[in-house]
Amino acid sequence: MKKRFMLLLAGLMVIFALAACGAKSQESVVKDLNETMTELKSYKAKAKMTLQMGSDPQVYEVEIWHKNPSYYRVNLKNAQKDQSQMILRNDEGVFVLTPALNKSFRFQSSWPENSSQAYLYESLIKDILEDKEAKFTETKEHFVFETKTRYQNSQMLPLQEIKLDKKNLAPVSVNVMDTDRNSLVIVEFSDVKLDAEFDKDAFDMKKNMTASQLEVPVMADVQDNSFTVKYPMAEIPGVTLQDERQLESEKSNRIVLTYGGDKSFTLVQEKAEVMEDGTYPVSMNGHPVDLGFTVGAQSDNSLHWTYQGVDYMLASSDLTPEEMVMVARSVQGDAEK
Repeated sequence: MKKRFMLLLAGLMVIFALAACGAKSQESVVKDLNETMTELKSYKAKAKMTLQMGSDPQVYEVEIWHKNPSYYRVNLKNAQKDQSQMILRNDEGVFVLTPALNKSFRFQSSWPENSSQAYLYESLIKDILEDKEAKFTETKEHFVFETKTRYQNSQMLPLQEIKLDKKNLAPVSVNVMDTDRNSLVIVEFSDVKLDAEFDKDAFDMKKNMTASQLEVPVMADVQDNSFTVKYPMAEIPGVTLQDERQLESEKSNRIVLTYGGDKSFTLVQEKAEVMEDGTYPVSMNGHPVDLGFTVGAQSDNSLHWTYQGVDYMLASSDLTPEEMVMVARSVQGDAEK
C-alpha cells in the first residue's frame, strides 16, 4: 500500500513539473517583452482595424512601418479606399497627410510617445510594462494581457486586451473596451515582420504624398456644397444643443452648432476644399490625435478634423482635452443639409 502511494505521489510530482515547464509566468513574459523593446530596431505590419463606435462598424486597413529611434509611417485606408490618411514622423516633424484633399499638416509633436496607439507594437509593450496591475492569461498559442490604456480619453476607453504570439511575442490582436467591457476598437494584425529593412527615403513626406495619390487620386472641385450635418452623440450632463445656424458663402455652406448649459462648445462643419499643393505642409499648433475614424489636430481650446470630404472644428474653453476627444469620436450622421 505504501509503495503504491509513493508511486502515485511520484507520478503527480512529474505531472506538476511538466506543467510548470510548459507554462511561463507573467514576470517571465514581461521580462522578455522588456528585452524585446530594448532590442527592437524596426518592423513592418499590416492590420485590420474595426471601429464599433457608431451604428455600423467601420473597417480600416492599416499598414505600419517603424524604424528606430523615431521614424513612423502609418497608412490608414477604409475598405472602400475613399478615406485615406497617413501619419509620418521623421527628422522634420510629425505629418498628417490626406491625399484625396491634397492636404498635409506638420506638427512639432512627440507623437506617439505620450498615448496608447492600438496599432503600434512598441506602444502595446509599453502599456503592458507600465501597468503593474495587468492581468495575464495563457492559451495554447498566445500570451494575453489585460491592461489599462494611456489614451487621452481613457475614461471612454479604459481597458484593452492584448494578444501576443507565444513564438516571437509579435502582436496578434488588440481589443479596446469601454467601462462596460464592450469592444469599441478591434485591431487584428497580419504579416508582422520584425527587423524589417527600409529604403533611405521610406519616411520622406513628399515621396509618400505622391505615392499615396497614385492610390487615392486628388478629388476634383465639387460644385455641390450639400453634406450630411452630424451631431455629437456623447452625453455631457447639463449640456444641450441651443442653436443651429447655416451660414452661406460663395464657396461653401457652413453649419454652426452651439451647445450650452453647465459647459459650452461650438461645432462647425463645412465642405472641405482641395489644397493647391500638398507637398508644402501647413504648420499646425498642438498635436495630432487619433479619433479612430480619422486623425485630428488638437490644441488647447480646439480640435480640427476632416472626414468624408467635410471639415470639422470643435471649439471650447470649458471642455477638457479628454472631453473634446470624446465629443469628436461620438459625432454621427443625422439630417441632410
